[in-house]
Parts: sequence; structure tokens; C-alpha cells
Amino acid sequence: MGKTKAAKRQKQDRSVQLEQAAQTAPPAPPVAVPAPVSREVASSPAVPPAPDPADPRKEETGLDFPRAWVEFNDPADDEQIFRCDLTWLTSRWNCVFGQGCQGIEAGRATDGCCTLGAHFADEDDQKRVASHVARLTPEIWQFHAEGTADGWMQEAEVDEDDDEEDEDEGPTLQTRRLDGACIFHNRPGFPGGQGCSLHMLALREGREPLETKPDVCWQLPVRRTFEWVERPDGEEVLMVSIGEYDRRGWGSGGHDLHWWCTSAPSAHGAGEPVYVSYKPELTELMGAAGYERLAELCEQRLAAATPRAAGFPALPLLAPHPADPQN
Repeated sequence: MGKTKAAKRQKQDRSVQLEQAAQTAPPAPPVAVPAPVSREVASSPAVPPAPDPADPRKEETGLDFPRAWVEFNDPADDEQIFRCDLTWLTSRWNCVFGQGCQGIEAGRATDGCCTLGAHFADEDDQKRVASHVARLTPEIWQFHAEGTADGWMQEAEVDEDDDEEDEDEGPTLQTRRLDGACIFHNRPGFPGGQGCSLHMLALREGREPLETKPDVCWQLPVRRTFEWVERPDGEEVLMVSIGEYDRRGWGSGGHDLHWWCTSAPSAHGAGEPVYVSYKPELTELMGAAGYERLAELCEQRLAAATPRAAGFPALPLLAPHPADPQN
């Protein structure tokens, strides 16, 4: 009957560790988010407005608006239910790193969201990334010499008031920060290319970047959370929510971000919706069967707003994302 509750609780605990890691950095954003060399962007249905570099946050929409959620049983596990935010997953968000990204810290737009380094979810996350770091070369990693000589991990930077650390497990680790940003972040002008060297490695080897990058980097800005829910008949099911990682997802520090892309109209000009452009990541988070069902529901949602035969106008899209182009 699918996974045992013990296994599920272990998976839930790992998700909590990732959430805590994202909320343990000092005042500004607690942890880095993905800085891809840039996923190929499909043709845009509309030209998004450019943010004001002096105050990019002004373009962002509010955090509170109607959302359309859908729940469905995990086809691969009858003890698990997915709860998915269709407003986010059918939105036209796309990563704009190097193409208008304003960065999470003022004055460091070229860092994108790599300014503070990436906190590792657990030891497995560290070991997986380490196996790929071993294949990085000076041609694609600007700080290969520094990382090789002095290491590429450091003790995680945490808020002085944070008391989440488990003394029995010791300090958590993150990617090392060098000259103000993640050591794997190649700076502008580097011959091998600007952006995440681990992302570059994946593309060169024909892999998905989620294989080579820390968990927190490839998952964002999709947020997965777990919650055990007791039904009226006393039965417990694991509710797995898939949604937008907005400012609140970072905890209180998220409100201090210089700019955040998921609520920025300038980052909502993609030709493909998130559930299509992030298929590999969503498949990894949900399983192939879960993703397939999600895609069907997303397609049905968008089909309802598509013009049909003469005399049958398209219906308005229920609860669209406010940062999407307004047709």
C-alpha cells in the first residue's frame, strides 16, 4: 500500500530541514535560490514591463490574491494527496537571470539569487553535490583554484537569534561565499560564462541541472510542503502541497529581499506556463504519475480560457496570477 508512514515522515522531516535552512540566514534572504545559466525561454506572448532599477520592488504585486487550488490522490500512492496551486503552475513566470533580474541584494543584480550561497538540506544533498563538484574544471568554474585549495563549503550563516540548530547533529553547512556571493557563481566577464558553474556542468553533460545543484537551488521557486491530515473517519493522509515560493516562504527575512521574481511582472513573460517549463523539477518532486495528472489538470484549466468555435467565446481564467500579462 505505497510507502510506509515511517518513510513518509522521514521525507517530511527532510522537507522541514530544507524549510529551516531557508530561514536561518541573517536579516536579508536566508539562503540562495537557483541561479541558472538560463533555461531557454520560449517566445513571449507579451513583452513584460521593465522594473525601475532604482526601486525594482515597486513593480511587484501583493502577496494576497485569489488562488485556484486543486487536490487529487497520488496515482502512485493511495495514502498521499497532492494539493497544487494552479494559479502559480499555469502562470507565465520564467527565470530572467542575466535578462533583467534585479538580484536579491541591492547593488548586486549580477548575482541574481546567488548572493548568500546555498544551504544544504542534509548530508545526502552535500554528498550528491560533491560528486559533481569533482568534475568541475577551471574552464567552467571561475573559482576552481580557490575551491580546490580552501574548500567550497562553510558553516551555515545563521541569525544570532536562531535556535533551530540541533546540537546533536552539529552545525549545518552551505556553499562557501567568496567575494560576496556563492563560490560556484561565475561573475560577469568570465570566459566560461556567467552564472552557476554546476548548472553549466549539467548542460555540458546533457543532464538536468537538478542532478548537479543543491536541493534548494533547483527546487525554487516551487515550494513543496508536507502535512499529515486526519480525515473525519480518523484516517491519516499525507498532504503534499506544491505552490509558489513567494517572499513569505523565506520566513520574516523574505520581506527584506531587494527584489523577488515570482511576484514581478517583468519575470512573467514566458511563452510556456510553469508546469511545462518546470516539468523535470515537478516530476522529481511529485513522481512521474503525479506530474502527469497535474499536467492534465493544468491543461484543462487553460483550455477553458481558450477561444473555441464562433459563438462560443473563451471563459475568463479563474484566479489568474496578478503578475502575468493581462490580455
